[in-house]
Amino acid sequence: MNFSRTTRLMLTGAAFFSLAGSAFALDGADLLKKLNAAYAAQGGTISADGIDISGTTVTLKNVSVKPTAGESLPIGEVTLSGVEEDEDGGYYIEEAAFPDINKTQDGVTVTAQELTLGGISVPSTPGGDTLDTMMLYETAHTGPLKVVKDGAEVFSVLESDMNLTLREDESGFDFDGAFKSMKADLSKAEDAQSKDAIEKLALQHVQGDITMKGAWELAPGTIDVSEIAFDFTNIGKLNLGFKISGYTMAFMKSMQDAMKESEANANKEQSQQALGLAMLGLMQQLSFEGAKVRFDDASITKRALDYAGSQQNMSGKQMADSLKAMTPIMLAQLNIPELQNAVSAAVNTFLDDPKSLTVSAAPEKPVPFPTIVGAAMGAPNTLPQVLGVKVSAND
Repeated sequence: MNFSRTTRLMLTGAAFFSLAGSAFALDGADLLKKLNAAYAAQGGTISADGIDISGTTVTLKNVSVKPTAGESLPIGEVTLSGVEEDEDGGYYIEEAAFPDINKTQDGVTVTAQELTLGGISVPSTPGGDTLDTMMLYETAHTGPLKVVKDGAEVFSVLESDMNLTLREDESGFDFDGAFKSMKADLSKAEDAQSKDAIEKLALQHVQGDITMKGAWELAPGTIDVSEIAFDFTNIGKLNLGFKISGYTMAFMKSMQDAMKESEANANKEQSQQALGLAMLGLMQQLSFEGAKVRFDDASITKRALDYAGSQQNMSGKQMADSLKAMTPIMLAQLNIPELQNAVSAAVNTFLDDPKSLTVSAAPEKPVPFPTIVGAAMGAPNTLPQVLGVKVSAND
């Protein structure tokens, strides 16, 4: 009797867990549908010939991606691991792993490995202007990337990483990224003049990194890119930064809608005109808050002066002196006396002892883009004052 009762309990439990497993199993078709809906908001479609599910791993077979205004791009097998369905019907994907790339065309082979996206949030209802309607990722990674031409490696990147971090209060994002150990072989340039310039500038083998860092505050739509740095050995470091406001979720949604409407218009000339007008209207919502360009020299300036001088039958020092003399003459035509003196002083200082050159713009308060356009068209000589432009060297 006890044995019979125990057997029935075991069978009942097995049936329950079997039904529970079916009830909570991932719906691969629904996941693909919502991925498609989210990607469509950005302008494109994703297709797959088949879907395999094993626990929390979803494998999409023969995936291809088609931009709205382009041809379908075959991707191959994409593995989504750590997939969970949210209470609201959206999905969280721990990692999406893409197949390696190995393409050859016209004697050039491009290879890339270890392509992944991490921490992907797929919304249940995309296309809105709130955070929960956006498809987001937390990390993006690529391993070694190489470009080989006629059997010789001409370009490579050791690895790249991008990170997007949502703040705890969901007020915005912080982001950073890096392309590490980039290498370019320019020694095989075929044009004689280019080859001569490359050799005299010692640019046969270029190596360096590209890094970026910034933040996006959602409510005011403030995008603050503090660093986009190109740092190359024996050349120098060029760092760009800017800050604008007004780039809100609603602004981004309006821009996406305008682009989709343009792509759907069969009359391309008319659609481009309409898109241009729409973008001009949207630009009125943006304001300029600041920008900065800085170059830190690592010996390229002297080589550039020597090379430029050799083209004019003069030394590098003579070329530098010539540039110092020409700078105020060229600036005088712009009718910006205050900035003219600062630029001339900075150029003189830098050419005498090349260390760093900085151009910054820091207005006292945000300047609406229409004001900038108006000044540029009506009184361009007032722009430096409107934007708070300053130039300095070796600081």
